[in-house]
Amino acid sequence: MFNSALVNRFRQLETPFYYYDLQLLKATLKVCADAAFKHHFHVHYAMKANFNTEVLNTIQSLDFGADCVSGNEVLAAINQGFKSDKVVFAGVGKSDKEINLALDRDIFCFNAESVQELQIINDLAAAKGKTANIAIRINPNIDAHTHHFITTGLEENKFGINTWELPVVAAKLRQCPNLQFLGIHFHVGSQINDLTVFRDLCSKVNEMQLWFQDEGFKVKILNVGGGLGVDYHQPDQNNIVDFESYFQVFADYLQVNEAQEVHFELGRALVAQCASLISRVLYVKNGIKKNFLILDAGMTELIRPMLYQAYHQIENLSKTDSLKVRKSESLEDGKIQSEELTTYNLQPTTHYDVVGPICESTDCFRTDVELPESERGDLIAIRTAGAYGEVMASGYNLRDHVQSVYSE
Repeated sequence: MFNSALVNRFRQLETPFYYYDLQLLKATLKVCADAAFKHHFHVHYAMKANFNTEVLNTIQSLDFGADCVSGNEVLAAINQGFKSDKVVFAGVGKSDKEINLALDRDIFCFNAESVQELQIINDLAAAKGKTANIAIRINPNIDAHTHHFITTGLEENKFGINTWELPVVAAKLRQCPNLQFLGIHFHVGSQINDLTVFRDLCSKVNEMQLWFQDEGFKVKILNVGGGLGVDYHQPDQNNIVDFESYFQVFADYLQVNEAQEVHFELGRALVAQCASLISRVLYVKNGIKKNFLILDAGMTELIRPMLYQAYHQIENLSKTDSLKVRKSESLEDGKIQSEELTTYNLQPTTHYDVVGPICESTDCFRTDVELPESERGDLIAIRTAGAYGEVMASGYNLRDHVQSVYSE
């Protein structure tokens, strides 16, 4: 991802900053769109993953919808050019102010997460003389086999309506004249790499839509959420996820009739690989048991490793000397056919704990990272930071707001 010209450009800039590869983002979006639209699937971008202005401009240009979890996200999506009739509003705790804001913008759908919320949306819509489109977010009680901090589909999680509550939900929908039932919504978790989880989800969706149909409701929308994971360990080898296989699972296992639409809410899979956090080494502290690289970026710029032990690949961009050796060559059809190059690092290496400058012991990106012997001023890249990176930055310790830099 980083060539010498780009590294030289970084040397002229103040760190830390997020570097966005907009070309990679566009390529990722195109692969996703082609794979989804082949099956006539609808994709909404999960705004919470990254709401950087340039990122949003790029995404909305492909005519994706927007999946929002706050009133301000609804506003940002519409102001950025997303069509209001493609905006969905989820969230377990929508305030009256946020609901009214979304009603005034005539958004496509509210994903309702409790029986009480149904009544509140109905009453607020009635006060405006409007009818609100509703999808019922159902907790499918499916284990996503991901970190327990980012699972959302178990009965122990706060999200969604449990299946045993559905008779009460059906009764409430019949009592609320200012609600228009559109369909059902699911989201089982995040950073899911096991596609069998989505196959299990299809079975639950099939079961739940039959339940609503038996109750006399027309199910127009099947919203299966998102959660598709990315490769944090090999960001260059796998910089675009396998959208084809992902969407094929739903094409194969979801029971969809001609009158229904299938909707997705993807975030991380679209934006994670397009950004890296670029930092500089402030100090090197070598000890008996530990060696520390102290960076000018910390948990105020990227909190994921500290919040839920997330892994990010870490690279020293200033120490890039290497030897590339071709394994073998052969002559075929008059052309030289070569195997991939093997790269050997010529730099002596050291194991470091890579930490930030924040006055918290948890301000550590990774421990025991093997890197070329590093020194003050070296540029460090923390990869796959495009999702839940810049958007979760804070001003703790009165830190400056992290800046953004874009590919040329």
